Amino acid sequence: MTAERLAERTRKIREIISRQSIGTQAELVAALRRRGVRVTQATVSRDIRHLGVVKIHAGRGQPRYGLPDAVREPSPDTAEHLASVFTEFATGVELARDLILVKTVSGGAPPVAQAIDDMRWADVAGTVAGEDTIIVVPRSRGAAQGLRRRLRPLVPR
Repeated sequence: MTAERLAERTRKIREIISRQSIGTQAELVAALRRRGVRVTQATVSRDIRHLGVVKIHAGRGQPRYGLPDAVREPSPDTAEHLASVFTEFATGVELARDLILVKTVSGGAPPVAQAIDDMRWADVAGTVAGEDTIIVVPRSRGAAQGLRRRLRPLVPR
């Protein structure tokens, strides 16, 4: 493979992702083939990693690929979604040292953690979800209290 072909393929991938709603590698392979690029799913997977392509969850819509420089602030739907999944799955929020633990019903941690991540709060470094517990990692020690105050009211009584 020549560097020119790689550059052309990645240029087309960036163009497709920025102009279309592409949510899977199979959709991206099909879009590339329609543009005359013969490519396998494995190659597309490597290209996605190389380009730093991310999944964007905008509101209640289906997740889609986005370019790292195209990630935007969360929409009002994202906040509504967070409240909705907390109402459905969360059972508690507590402070543990400098971390926030969110307890959920069994199987509820992944969707709640994703909703927290989708908020893209500047004071959250990330989340780790198990089956019924989420660890919310604040970016600083001082952020933990504020995060707890922000999340606790979302838990249904």
